[in-house]
Amino acid sequence: MGLAFVPLYLRYLGMEAYGLIGIFALLQAWLTLIDMGMKPALGREMARFTAGAHDAQSIRDLLRSIELAGLVIAAGLALGIWAGSGWLAAHWVTAKHLPLSMVAQAFAVMGMVTALRFLEDIYMSSIAGLQRQVLQNIVASILATARGLGAVAILAWISPTIKAFFLWQGLISLTTVALYASIVYRALPSAPRPACFSRAALIGVWRFAAGMMAITFLALLLTQMDKILLSRLLPLESFAHYALAGLVAGGLYSLTGPIIGAYYPRFTQLAAKGDEVPLRAAYHQGAQLVTVLTGSAAVVLIAFGGRVLRLWTGDPALVQKVAPLMAVLALGTLFNTLMWIPYQLQLAHGWTSLTIRVNLVAVSLLVPAILLAVPVYGPIAAAWIWVTLNFGYLMFAIPLMHRRLLHTEKWRWYSHDVIMPLAVATAAGLLCRWVMPQGLSKPGEFSVLLVTSASVLVAAAMTAPVLRDQLFRYLLPGRIKSLNARPAYQLRP
Repeated sequence: MGLAFVPLYLRYLGMEAYGLIGIFALLQAWLTLIDMGMKPALGREMARFTAGAHDAQSIRDLLRSIELAGLVIAAGLALGIWAGSGWLAAHWVTAKHLPLSMVAQAFAVMGMVTALRFLEDIYMSSIAGLQRQVLQNIVASILATARGLGAVAILAWISPTIKAFFLWQGLISLTTVALYASIVYRALPSAPRPACFSRAALIGVWRFAAGMMAITFLALLLTQMDKILLSRLLPLESFAHYALAGLVAGGLYSLTGPIIGAYYPRFTQLAAKGDEVPLRAAYHQGAQLVTVLTGSAAVVLIAFGGRVLRLWTGDPALVQKVAPLMAVLALGTLFNTLMWIPYQLQLAHGWTSLTIRVNLVAVSLLVPAILLAVPVYGPIAAAWIWVTLNFGYLMFAIPLMHRRLLHTEKWRWYSHDVIMPLAVATAAGLLCRWVMPQGLSKPGEFSVLLVTSASVLVAAAMTAPVLRDQLFRYLLPGRIKSLNARPAYQLRP
Protein backbone atom coordinates (compact mmCIF):
# COMPACT_ATOMS: atom_id res chain seq x y z
CA MET A 1 0.00 0.00 0.00
CA GLY A 2 2.90 2.33 0.73
CA LEU A 3 4.09 1.88 -2.85
CA ALA A 4 0.67 1.84 -4.49
CA PHE A 5 -0.37 5.34 -3.45
CA VAL A 6 2.92 7.17 -4.08
CA PRO A 7 1.95 8.36 -7.60
CA LEU A 8 -1.20 9.93 -6.13
CA TYR A 9 0.80 11.57 -3.33
CA LEU A 10 3.08 13.06 -5.98
CA ARG A 11 0.08 14.27 -7.95
CA TYR A 12 -1.64 16.05 -5.06
CA LEU A 13 1.40 17.19 -3.03
CA GLY A 14 4.16 17.68 -5.59
CA MET A 15 7.72 16.40 -5.55
CA GLU A 16 8.96 18.91 -2.99
CA ALA A 17 6.30 18.05 -0.41
CA TYR A 18 6.97 14.37 -1.06
CA GLY A 19 10.54 15.09 0.04
CA LEU A 20 9.13 15.76 3.52
CA ILE A 21 7.62 12.28 3.47
CA GLY A 22 11.17 11.05 2.76
CA ILE A 23 12.35 12.98 5.84
CA PHE A 24 9.58 11.29 7.82
CA ALA A 25 10.85 7.87 6.70
CA LEU A 26 14.31 8.90 7.87
CA LEU A 27 12.94 9.84 11.30
CA GLN A 28 11.22 6.48 11.59
CA ALA A 29 14.47 4.69 10.83
CA TRP A 30 16.19 6.48 13.70
CA LEU A 31 13.34 5.53 16.02
CA THR A 32 14.88 2.07 16.30
CA LEU A 33 17.78 3.63 18.18
CA ILE A 34 15.70 5.70 20.60
CA ASP A 35 14.03 2.63 22.10
CA MET A 36 17.44 1.60 23.52
CA GLY A 37 16.98 -1.98 22.35
CA MET A 38 13.85 -2.56 24.44
CA LYS A 39 11.53 -3.55 21.59
CA PRO A 40 13.70 -6.33 20.11
CA ALA A 41 14.40 -7.51 23.65
CA LEU A 42 10.65 -7.63 24.34
CA GLY A 43 10.02 -9.60 21.15
CA ARG A 44 12.72 -12.10 22.09
CA GLU A 45 11.33 -12.53 25.62
CA MET A 46 7.83 -13.07 24.23
CA ALA A 47 9.23 -15.86 22.06
CA ARG A 48 11.05 -17.33 25.07
CA PHE A 49 7.76 -17.13 26.97
CA THR A 50 6.25 -19.50 24.38
CA ALA A 51 9.12 -21.90 25.18
CA GLY A 52 8.40 -21.73 28.95
CA ALA A 53 11.14 -19.27 29.97
CA HIS A 54 8.60 -16.88 31.61
CA ASP A 55 5.36 -17.21 33.51
CA ALA A 56 2.31 -15.03 32.86
CA GLN A 57 3.15 -12.58 35.65
CA SER A 58 6.75 -11.95 34.67
CA ILE A 59 6.01 -11.41 30.98
CA ARG A 60 3.14 -9.03 31.78
CA ASP A 61 5.37 -7.07 34.14
CA LEU A 62 8.04 -6.81 31.46
CA LEU A 63 5.48 -5.60 28.93
CA ARG A 64 4.09 -2.99 31.32
CA SER A 65 7.61 -1.78 32.18
CA ILE A 66 8.51 -1.29 28.52
CA GLU A 67 5.12 0.32 27.84
CA LEU A 68 5.70 2.96 30.51
CA ALA A 69 9.27 3.61 29.41
CA GLY A 70 8.02 3.85 25.82
CA LEU A 71 5.35 6.40 26.73
CA VAL A 72 7.97 8.65 28.33
CA ILE A 73 10.27 8.35 25.31
CA ALA A 74 7.41 8.95 22.84
CA ALA A 75 6.28 12.08 24.69
CA GLY A 76 9.82 13.43 24.74
CA LEU A 77 10.22 12.66 21.05
CA ALA A 78 7.03 14.46 20.05
CA LEU A 79 7.85 17.52 22.17
CA GLY A 80 11.43 17.64 20.92
CA ILE A 81 10.47 17.61 17.24
CA TRP A 82 7.71 20.15 17.87
CA ALA A 83 10.15 22.47 19.64
CA GLY A 84 12.70 22.16 16.84
CA SER A 85 10.24 22.32 13.94
CA GLY A 86 11.00 25.94 13.11
CA TRP A 87 14.76 25.38 13.04
CA LEU A 88 14.39 22.22 10.95
CA ALA A 89 12.23 24.06 8.41
CA ALA A 90 14.61 27.03 8.18
CA HIS A 91 18.04 25.42 8.43
CA TRP A 92 17.90 21.70 7.61
CA VAL A 93 15.82 21.33 4.43
CA THR A 94 15.95 23.55 1.36
CA ALA A 95 12.39 24.21 0.17
CA LYS A 96 12.00 26.45 -2.87
CA HIS A 97 8.24 26.43 -3.34
CA LEU A 98 6.69 25.45 0.02
CA PRO A 99 6.13 28.27 2.56
CA LEU A 100 8.42 28.09 5.59
CA SER A 101 5.43 28.04 7.96
CA MET A 102 3.91 25.04 6.17
CA VAL A 103 7.17 23.09 6.39
CA ALA A 104 7.43 23.90 10.11
CA GLN A 105 3.84 22.74 10.72
CA ALA A 106 4.57 19.54 8.82
CA PHE A 107 7.57 18.85 11.05
CA ALA A 108 5.49 19.48 14.20
CA VAL A 109 2.77 17.02 13.13
CA MET A 110 5.48 14.62 11.94
CA GLY A 111 6.80 14.50 15.51
CA MET A 112 3.41 13.41 16.85
CA VAL A 113 3.06 10.69 14.21
CA THR A 114 6.60 9.47 14.80
CA ALA A 115 5.89 9.12 18.53
CA LEU A 116 2.75 7.07 17.83
CA ARG A 117 4.67 4.83 15.40
CA PHE A 118 7.18 4.29 18.18
CA LEU A 119 4.42 2.93 20.42
CA GLU A 120 3.06 0.78 17.56
CA ASP A 121 6.39 -1.02 17.34
CA ILE A 122 6.26 -2.12 21.00
CA TYR A 123 3.10 -4.13 20.40
CA MET A 124 4.18 -5.34 16.96
CA SER A 125 7.33 -6.84 18.52
CA SER A 126 5.20 -8.54 21.15
CA ILE A 127 2.74 -10.05 18.65
CA ALA A 128 5.58 -11.34 16.47
CA GLY A 129 7.30 -12.89 19.50
CA LEU A 130 4.06 -14.65 20.44
CA GLN A 131 3.93 -16.07 16.89
CA ARG A 132 0.52 -14.51 16.16
CA GLN A 133 1.68 -13.16 12.80
CA VAL A 134 -1.41 -14.14 10.83
CA LEU A 135 -3.73 -12.06 13.00
CA GLN A 136 -1.20 -9.23 13.09
CA ASN A 137 -0.90 -9.19 9.31
CA ILE A 138 -4.67 -9.19 8.80
CA VAL A 139 -4.97 -6.12 11.02
CA ALA A 140 -1.90 -4.50 9.47
CA SER A 141 -3.24 -5.02 5.93
CA ILE A 142 -6.59 -3.45 6.78
CA LEU A 143 -4.95 -0.48 8.50
CA ALA A 144 -2.40 0.03 5.71
CA THR A 145 -5.24 0.16 3.20
CA ALA A 146 -7.11 2.66 5.35
CA ARG A 147 -3.91 4.67 5.81
CA GLY A 148 -3.33 4.97 2.05
CA LEU A 149 -6.91 5.30 0.81
CA GLY A 150 -7.78 7.75 3.56
CA ALA A 151 -4.74 9.90 2.83
CA VAL A 152 -5.67 10.11 -0.85
CA ALA A 153 -9.28 10.99 0.05
CA ILE A 154 -8.10 13.72 2.42
CA LEU A 155 -5.77 15.17 -0.21
CA ALA A 156 -8.37 14.97 -3.02
CA TRP A 157 -11.47 16.25 -1.24
CA ILE A 158 -10.49 18.11 1.93
CA SER A 159 -7.00 19.62 1.92
CA PRO A 160 -4.14 18.85 -0.51
CA THR A 161 -1.44 19.80 2.02
CA ILE A 162 1.37 17.93 3.67
CA LYS A 163 -0.01 18.87 7.11
CA ALA A 164 -3.33 17.18 6.34
CA PHE A 165 -1.45 14.12 5.11
CA PHE A 166 0.43 13.76 8.41
CA LEU A 167 -2.67 14.44 10.54
CA TRP A 168 -4.39 11.48 8.87
CA GLN A 169 -1.31 9.33 9.48
CA GLY A 170 -1.49 10.27 13.16
CA LEU A 171 -5.16 9.26 13.44
CA ILE A 172 -4.46 5.86 11.87
CA SER A 173 -1.44 5.33 14.12
CA LEU A 174 -3.54 6.08 17.20
CA THR A 175 -6.07 3.46 16.07
CA THR A 176 -3.25 1.00 15.37
CA VAL A 177 -1.78 1.39 18.86
CA ALA A 178 -5.15 0.65 20.47
CA LEU A 179 -5.81 -2.44 18.29
CA TYR A 180 -2.33 -3.93 18.70
CA ALA A 181 -2.38 -3.40 22.47
CA SER A 182 -5.73 -5.22 22.64
CA ILE A 183 -4.33 -8.13 20.60
CA VAL A 184 -1.29 -8.51 22.85
CA TYR A 185 -3.21 -8.49 26.13
CA ARG A 186 -5.81 -10.93 24.81
CA ALA A 187 -3.04 -13.31 23.69
CA LEU A 188 -1.33 -13.36 27.09
CA PRO A 189 -2.74 -15.59 29.84
CA SER A 190 -4.11 -13.96 32.97
CA ALA A 191 -1.75 -13.36 35.89
CA PRO A 192 -2.30 -13.57 39.68
CA ARG A 193 -2.06 -9.78 40.05
CA PRO A 194 -2.26 -6.73 37.76
CA ALA A 195 0.88 -5.97 35.77
CA CYS A 196 3.13 -3.25 37.17
CA PHE A 197 6.40 -1.51 36.45
CA SER A 198 9.34 -3.74 37.37
CA ARG A 199 12.88 -2.44 37.47
CA ALA A 200 14.08 -6.02 37.91
CA ALA A 201 12.35 -7.04 34.66
CA LEU A 202 14.17 -4.33 32.73
CA ILE A 203 17.49 -5.23 34.32
CA GLY A 204 16.94 -8.83 33.26
CA VAL A 205 17.00 -7.88 29.57
CA TRP A 206 19.46 -5.00 29.70
CA ARG A 207 22.45 -6.90 28.30
CA PHE A 208 20.63 -8.03 25.17
CA ALA A 209 18.92 -4.63 24.84
CA ALA A 210 22.27 -2.83 25.12
CA GLY A 211 23.74 -5.04 22.42
CA MET A 212 20.75 -4.36 20.18
CA MET A 213 21.09 -0.61 20.74
CA ALA A 214 24.75 -0.72 19.73
CA ILE A 215 23.93 -2.77 16.64
CA THR A 216 21.10 -0.42 15.72
CA PHE A 217 23.23 2.70 16.13
CA LEU A 218 26.00 1.35 13.92
CA ALA A 219 23.54 0.01 11.37
CA LEU A 220 21.81 3.38 11.18
CA LEU A 221 25.13 5.10 10.57
CA LEU A 222 25.82 2.68 7.76
CA THR A 223 22.39 2.69 6.13
CA GLN A 224 21.12 6.21 6.77
CA MET A 225 24.23 8.37 6.43
CA ASP A 226 23.58 8.77 2.71
CA LYS A 227 20.05 10.05 3.34
CA ILE A 228 21.19 12.40 6.11
CA LEU A 229 23.85 13.94 3.90
CA LEU A 230 21.61 14.17 0.86
CA SER A 231 18.73 15.72 2.82
CA ARG A 232 21.16 18.41 3.98
CA LEU A 233 23.20 18.97 0.82
CA LEU A 234 20.63 18.60 -1.96
CA PRO A 235 17.51 20.64 -2.74
CA LEU A 236 14.39 19.00 -1.38
CA GLU A 237 13.22 18.01 -4.86
CA SER A 238 16.50 16.22 -5.68
CA PHE A 239 16.45 14.45 -2.33
CA ALA A 240 12.91 13.32 -3.14
CA HIS A 241 14.24 11.51 -6.25
CA TYR A 242 16.69 9.55 -4.10
CA ALA A 243 14.01 8.89 -1.48
CA LEU A 244 11.65 7.61 -4.18
CA ALA A 245 14.31 5.25 -5.56
CA GLY A 246 15.00 4.04 -2.03
CA LEU A 247 11.31 3.51 -1.39
CA VAL A 248 10.94 1.25 -4.43
CA ALA A 249 14.12 -0.69 -3.66
CA GLY A 250 13.03 -0.92 -0.03
CA GLY A 251 9.86 -2.62 -1.22
CA LEU A 252 11.97 -5.79 -1.16
CA TYR A 253 11.74 -5.61 2.63
CA SER A 254 7.99 -6.09 2.37
CA LEU A 255 8.78 -9.60 1.11
CA THR A 256 11.48 -10.30 3.71
CA GLY A 257 9.83 -8.75 6.76
CA PRO A 258 7.01 -11.29 7.13
CA ILE A 259 9.51 -14.16 6.75
CA ILE A 260 11.65 -12.74 9.54
CA GLY A 261 8.56 -12.12 11.65
CA ALA A 262 7.74 -15.83 11.42
CA TYR A 263 11.21 -17.35 11.70
CA TYR A 264 12.84 -15.25 14.41
CA PRO A 265 10.51 -16.32 17.23
CA ARG A 266 10.75 -19.90 15.95
CA PHE A 267 14.56 -19.73 16.05
CA THR A 268 14.38 -18.29 19.57
CA GLN A 269 12.02 -21.02 20.74
CA LEU A 270 14.21 -23.81 19.31
CA ALA A 271 17.41 -22.22 20.64
CA ALA A 272 15.88 -21.99 24.12
CA LYS A 273 15.04 -25.71 23.96
CA GLY A 274 18.40 -26.67 22.45
CA ASP A 275 16.79 -28.46 19.46
CA GLU A 276 19.55 -28.07 16.86
CA VAL A 277 18.19 -30.45 14.18
CA PRO A 278 14.89 -28.59 13.61
CA LEU A 279 16.76 -25.30 14.05
CA ARG A 280 19.12 -26.22 11.23
CA ALA A 281 16.20 -27.21 8.99
CA ALA A 282 14.33 -23.97 9.75
CA TYR A 283 17.51 -21.95 9.09
CA HIS A 284 17.94 -23.29 5.55
CA GLN A 285 14.22 -23.14 4.84
CA GLY A 286 14.04 -19.49 5.84
CA ALA A 287 17.22 -18.58 3.97
CA GLN A 288 16.01 -20.17 0.74
CA LEU A 289 12.63 -18.49 1.09
CA VAL A 290 14.30 -15.08 1.42
CA THR A 291 16.57 -15.70 -1.57
CA VAL A 292 13.78 -16.93 -3.82
CA LEU A 293 11.31 -14.14 -3.01
CA THR A 294 13.61 -11.13 -2.69
CA GLY A 295 16.06 -12.39 -5.30
CA SER A 296 13.33 -12.78 -7.91
CA ALA A 297 11.84 -9.38 -7.15
CA ALA A 298 15.28 -7.70 -7.16
CA VAL A 299 16.15 -9.22 -10.54
CA VAL A 300 12.94 -7.80 -12.01
CA LEU A 301 13.62 -4.35 -10.50
CA ILE A 302 17.19 -4.30 -11.78
CA ALA A 303 16.50 -5.68 -15.26
CA PHE A 304 13.17 -3.92 -15.86
CA GLY A 305 13.37 -0.95 -13.48
CA GLY A 306 12.62 1.68 -16.11
CA ARG A 307 9.55 -0.18 -17.34
CA VAL A 308 8.29 -0.74 -13.78
CA LEU A 309 8.67 2.94 -12.89
CA ARG A 310 7.06 4.07 -16.13
CA LEU A 311 4.01 1.90 -15.50
CA TRP A 312 3.88 3.00 -11.87
CA THR A 313 4.32 6.77 -12.22
CA GLY A 314 3.51 7.46 -15.88
CA ASP A 315 6.22 10.17 -15.86
CA PRO A 316 9.10 9.53 -18.34
CA ALA A 317 11.17 12.46 -17.00
CA LEU A 318 10.91 11.15 -13.44
CA VAL A 319 11.82 7.64 -14.62
CA GLN A 320 15.02 8.94 -16.21
CA LYS A 321 16.16 10.46 -12.90
CA VAL A 322 15.07 7.67 -10.57
CA ALA A 323 15.61 4.40 -12.49
CA PRO A 324 19.46 4.30 -12.33
CA LEU A 325 19.40 5.00 -8.59
CA MET A 326 16.70 2.41 -8.02
CA ALA A 327 18.59 -0.38 -9.84
CA VAL A 328 21.75 0.10 -7.75
CA LEU A 329 19.83 0.47 -4.49
CA ALA A 330 17.85 -2.69 -5.29
CA LEU A 331 21.09 -4.67 -5.69
CA GLY A 332 22.39 -3.44 -2.34
CA THR A 333 19.06 -4.11 -0.66
CA LEU A 334 19.04 -7.66 -2.05
CA PHE A 335 22.46 -8.31 -0.51
CA ASN A 336 21.16 -6.85 2.75
CA THR A 337 18.08 -9.08 2.86
CA LEU A 338 20.22 -12.20 2.36
CA MET A 339 21.83 -11.46 5.74
CA TRP A 340 18.57 -11.30 7.65
CA ILE A 341 18.10 -14.99 8.40
CA PRO A 342 21.71 -15.43 9.68
CA TYR A 343 21.29 -12.27 11.74
CA GLN A 344 18.06 -13.56 13.30
CA LEU A 345 19.85 -16.79 14.19
CA GLN A 346 22.44 -14.78 16.11
CA LEU A 347 19.78 -12.81 17.96
CA ALA A 348 17.90 -16.00 18.81
CA HIS A 349 21.01 -17.14 20.68
CA GLY A 350 21.38 -13.73 22.34
CA TRP A 351 24.65 -13.14 20.46
CA THR A 352 25.02 -9.48 19.54
CA SER A 353 28.79 -8.95 19.80
CA LEU A 354 29.64 -10.27 16.32
CA THR A 355 27.37 -7.80 14.55
CA ILE A 356 28.69 -4.96 16.73
CA ARG A 357 32.30 -5.77 15.79
CA VAL A 358 31.53 -6.17 12.09
CA ASN A 359 29.58 -2.91 12.02
CA LEU A 360 32.37 -1.05 13.81
CA VAL A 361 34.81 -2.08 11.09
CA ALA A 362 32.29 -1.14 8.39
CA VAL A 363 31.67 2.29 9.95
CA SER A 364 35.38 3.03 10.14
CA LEU A 365 35.81 2.21 6.45
CA LEU A 366 32.59 3.22 4.74
CA VAL A 367 31.26 6.28 6.55
CA PRO A 368 34.33 8.33 5.48
CA ALA A 369 33.75 7.06 1.94
CA ILE A 370 30.17 8.35 2.07
CA LEU A 371 31.27 11.73 3.42
CA LEU A 372 33.86 12.09 0.66
CA ALA A 373 32.01 10.62 -2.31
CA VAL A 374 28.48 12.00 -1.96
CA PRO A 375 29.38 15.71 -2.22
CA VAL A 376 31.55 14.99 -5.30
CA TYR A 377 29.63 12.34 -7.26
CA GLY A 378 26.13 12.83 -5.94
CA PRO A 379 23.50 10.29 -4.92
CA ILE A 380 24.69 7.49 -7.24
CA ALA A 381 27.89 7.24 -5.17
CA ALA A 382 25.84 6.66 -2.03
CA ALA A 383 23.93 3.91 -3.82
CA TRP A 384 27.11 2.07 -4.83
CA ILE A 385 28.51 2.40 -1.31
CA TRP A 386 25.32 0.68 -0.10
CA VAL A 387 26.07 -2.19 -2.48
CA THR A 388 29.69 -2.44 -1.30
CA LEU A 389 28.68 -2.47 2.36
CA ASN A 390 26.27 -5.35 2.02
CA PHE A 391 28.48 -7.41 -0.29
CA GLY A 392 31.20 -7.13 2.37
CA TYR A 393 28.78 -8.50 4.96
CA LEU A 394 28.09 -11.55 2.79
CA MET A 395 31.80 -12.24 2.33
CA PHE A 396 33.04 -11.73 5.90
CA ALA A 397 30.20 -11.88 8.44
CA ILE A 398 28.76 -15.23 7.35
CA PRO A 399 32.01 -17.24 7.84
CA LEU A 400 32.54 -15.61 11.23
CA MET A 401 29.02 -16.51 12.35
CA HIS A 402 29.27 -20.15 11.27
CA ARG A 403 32.42 -20.67 13.32
CA ARG A 404 30.13 -20.61 16.37
CA LEU A 405 26.59 -21.38 15.18
CA LEU A 406 25.69 -24.30 12.90
CA HIS A 407 29.36 -24.57 11.99
CA THR A 408 28.79 -27.34 9.41
CA GLU A 409 26.20 -25.34 7.42
CA LYS A 410 28.23 -22.46 5.95
CA TRP A 411 28.84 -23.87 2.47
CA ARG A 412 25.31 -25.20 2.23
CA TRP A 413 24.07 -21.68 2.96
CA TYR A 414 26.27 -20.17 0.25
CA SER A 415 25.61 -22.80 -2.43
CA HIS A 416 22.08 -24.15 -1.89
CA ASP A 417 20.45 -21.25 -0.08
CA VAL A 418 21.87 -18.29 -2.02
CA ILE A 419 24.04 -18.85 -5.12
CA MET A 420 22.01 -21.49 -6.97
CA PRO A 421 18.56 -19.81 -6.71
CA LEU A 422 20.00 -16.36 -7.34
CA ALA A 423 22.04 -17.41 -10.38
CA VAL A 424 19.06 -19.12 -12.01
CA ALA A 425 16.77 -16.16 -11.24
CA THR A 426 19.31 -13.80 -12.85
CA ALA A 427 19.61 -15.99 -15.96
CA ALA A 428 15.83 -16.20 -16.29
CA GLY A 429 15.48 -12.43 -15.90
CA LEU A 430 18.11 -11.69 -18.54
CA LEU A 431 16.51 -14.17 -20.94
CA CYS A 432 13.10 -12.55 -20.47
CA ARG A 433 14.63 -9.12 -21.06
CA TRP A 434 16.23 -10.34 -24.29
CA VAL A 435 12.98 -11.75 -25.71
CA MET A 436 10.65 -9.00 -24.42
CA PRO A 437 9.05 -7.12 -27.34
CA GLN A 438 9.23 -3.35 -27.65
CA GLY A 439 6.44 -0.84 -28.20
CA LEU A 440 3.83 -2.57 -26.06
CA SER A 441 0.78 -0.80 -24.70
CA LYS A 442 0.54 -0.31 -20.95
CA PRO A 443 -1.75 -3.32 -20.41
CA GLY A 444 0.49 -5.41 -22.64
CA GLU A 445 3.66 -4.33 -20.86
CA PHE A 446 2.08 -4.99 -17.47
CA SER A 447 1.04 -8.48 -18.58
CA VAL A 448 4.50 -9.28 -19.92
CA LEU A 449 6.14 -8.04 -16.69
CA LEU A 450 3.72 -10.17 -14.68
CA VAL A 451 4.61 -13.29 -16.72
CA THR A 452 8.31 -12.42 -16.44
CA SER A 453 8.10 -12.06 -12.66
CA ALA A 454 6.31 -15.39 -12.34
CA SER A 455 8.87 -17.09 -14.58
CA VAL A 456 11.80 -15.75 -12.58
CA LEU A 457 10.13 -16.77 -9.32
CA VAL A 458 9.40 -20.33 -10.49
CA ALA A 459 12.92 -20.73 -11.87
CA ALA A 460 14.44 -19.66 -8.55
CA ALA A 461 12.11 -21.88 -6.50
CA MET A 462 12.95 -24.94 -8.60
CA THR A 463 16.65 -24.58 -7.74
CA ALA A 464 16.12 -24.11 -3.98
CA PRO A 465 16.16 -27.71 -2.68
CA VAL A 466 14.07 -27.31 0.46
CA LEU A 467 11.41 -25.17 -1.19
CA ARG A 468 11.31 -27.38 -4.27
CA ASP A 469 10.67 -30.47 -2.13
CA GLN A 470 7.94 -28.66 -0.20
CA LEU A 471 6.28 -27.46 -3.40
CA PHE A 472 6.25 -31.00 -4.75
CA ARG A 473 4.70 -32.23 -1.51
CA TYR A 474 1.87 -29.72 -1.90
CA LEU A 475 1.37 -30.08 -5.64
CA LEU A 476 2.02 -33.82 -6.07
CA PRO A 477 1.13 -35.45 -2.72
CA GLY A 478 0.39 -38.84 -4.28
CA ARG A 479 3.67 -38.94 -6.18
CA ILE A 480 5.66 -37.90 -3.12
CA LYS A 481 4.06 -40.66 -1.03
CA SER A 482 5.00 -43.28 -3.61
CA LEU A 483 8.56 -41.99 -3.71
CA ASN A 484 8.80 -42.06 0.07
CA ALA A 485 7.67 -45.69 0.01
CA ARG A 486 10.84 -46.67 -1.86
CA PRO A 487 13.61 -47.55 0.60
CA ALA A 488 16.37 -46.43 -1.81
CA TYR A 489 15.04 -42.85 -2.07
CA GLN A 490 14.42 -40.38 0.71
CA LEU A 491 13.48 -36.75 0.48
CA ARG A 492 15.66 -34.41 2.45
CA PRO A 493 13.83 -33.30 5.63
